[in-house]
Amino acid sequence: MAKIVGGLGVPHTPYFPRFAAAEGPDGEINRFFGKVRKDLDAHDPDVILIIDTDHFNTFYFDNYPTFGVGCDHTFYGPVDDVALMPPRDIVSHKAMALHLHRQLIAQEFDSALVTHYKIGHSVGVPFYFLTPDLDVPIIPIFLNGHLPPMPLASRCYAFGQALRHAILSWREDIRVEVIGTGSFSLDVAGPGMFPGENYGVPDLPWAKRVIELMLVGDIATLNSEATEDRMLSAGNVGGELLNWIAMIGAVGNDTASWIDLQEIRGHAYGAWEAGGNK
Repeated sequence: MAKIVGGLGVPHTPYFPRFAAAEGPDGEINRFFGKVRKDLDAHDPDVILIIDTDHFNTFYFDNYPTFGVGCDHTFYGPVDDVALMPPRDIVSHKAMALHLHRQLIAQEFDSALVTHYKIGHSVGVPFYFLTPDLDVPIIPIFLNGHLPPMPLASRCYAFGQALRHAILSWREDIRVEVIGTGSFSLDVAGPGMFPGENYGVPDLPWAKRVIELMLVGDIATLNSEATEDRMLSAGNVGGELLNWIAMIGAVGNDTASWIDLQEIRGHAYGAWEAGGNK
């Protein structure tokens, strides 16, 4: 039976590979991601699931599912010009992905079956830092955290719980890590930008509130407070918080081991130990 070994939360800014190279190994970005990578290395997964909000590389306005599972032997990307990360074929685990899709539908989550797809920086950048050799199979799980109407936070947590059940019902003896990626307060090319920048952090207190609730494991309060209006008031990509909430549901442990806030960008980095694998 598959075993969930832990969960991680990270951002995915497309410029980070270039910024990190300029800063050097002791720079802020490498230090934040390095701490996360230590947990990932300790968890030693055989497969990684990444819960991500697609940035119009896989889907577009005419077809944008609420939930989806990437089901292919490989997928291509990143296709949105991530510096220092040329696009390539990335290994996935099609058989397990198809199993997850079927099991989610059996639990009344009618997720889209996504094949022959390409990914962008929101999947590519985390793995640039966490598994730069791309030697661990990756299954993308798509969740709409950008376009209203977005799913309720409680629904995303339940989706994560259903995903957990689906993972644990896989009969092969493998170790699975779950990653949620995105920002808590971030406005990209919108009215909340900082002067002279292409991004802004409109509501740092909200990001701190989210972290406070995750550190004590109060998912019920987080789900009630993370309304669509509340998240979008924290930036036009504030709904990416839903990816983290779904990850927490999948890990089976509501309480983070640690979370670090990168205040200047409204980003956070964190880790969860897995709950019981039952």
